[in-house]
Amino acid sequence: MLDPWLRLALAPGVGNTSLIRLLTAFGSPEAVLASGRSALKAHLSAALCDALLAEPDPALMEAAHTWLAQPGNSLMTLADEDYPKTLLEIADPPAMLYCKGRRALLAQPAFGIVGSRNATPQGMRDAEAFALALSDAGLTIISGLALGIDAAAHRGGLAGAGSSIAIIGTGLDRIYPARNKALAHQLAESGLIVSEFPLGTAPLPGHFPRRNRLISGLSRGVLVVEAAPNSGSLITARVATEQGRDVFAIPGSIHSPLSRGCHALIKQGAKLVESAADILDELAWQQRLSPPVLAETLSDPVLDALDGAPTTSDTLAQRTGLTLDALSAKLLTLELEGRIASLPGGRYQKIH
Repeated sequence: MLDPWLRLALAPGVGNTSLIRLLTAFGSPEAVLASGRSALKAHLSAALCDALLAEPDPALMEAAHTWLAQPGNSLMTLADEDYPKTLLEIADPPAMLYCKGRRALLAQPAFGIVGSRNATPQGMRDAEAFALALSDAGLTIISGLALGIDAAAHRGGLAGAGSSIAIIGTGLDRIYPARNKALAHQLAESGLIVSEFPLGTAPLPGHFPRRNRLISGLSRGVLVVEAAPNSGSLITARVATEQGRDVFAIPGSIHSPLSRGCHALIKQGAKLVESAADILDELAWQQRLSPPVLAETLSDPVLDALDGAPTTSDTLAQRTGLTLDALSAKLLTLELEGRIASLPGGRYQKIH
């Protein structure tokens, strides 16, 4: 029965830390709601006691029920058997998670990729290529649905075997930023979108650092692709370190502001990586492919289009039917995997 959980979630001002404290003390949401004011006062202020004991807003409850009745929507709670064990390891696990899409992905091994919203074209190509290679190795790619690196990481993850999960800082009935609407729909259909915030929650600045702890908490490691000093990506990396997760960073030009955050992380002990293989080796990950995509992977259209002679990207685009952006990401992935070589003049050749 989800109504007791929804009542806790919709109590104004009662945040996750208070909910965890109450659930630890009383054992269940039913027991919390059945407790009198005197018992609750040991854990909450008088104002929060009033909010918790008041009848929930019927409009909000009805909206939650309507949302939950839609296919693919669900509310995951600490009491559920499929609640991610990795989140139980962090200091502030969410009492509830609103899920839209393939909830079973939360049980799969995952890897986080984050970076600048104002990423360079090369940074986005790197993020998508690394995400695709790691996804095809069986890791679900987790990011925050922001513009720039996050969006590129989701695209790469969705294109691979492991798919992708977005952790967002709003209610799941809102898409933020609006420019990622199409990507959000793709994630809802083929991947998963998750939020600890109730429906209707606006994109407030304080929500995004909180969601970052879930990106790293669900992940075996976190890769920072591009980041300016003091960026949100560095917060994710710091939290990942505190949670005992591996942190990786891609180096860049000493003249680029978006390289400084990555270089600072490397100085602090993050692992410098030049390929997805570097990450898989560090994780001691045995590369695997899901059976449904094995046949597709064995016959790669870009590799098939390379006939042995050096070939330009324009020719490859004509032969494969891929857009130049999609082809560029695929070429970079194949190059990082050591399967093709990049030659002068924008040409590529298969490595036998």
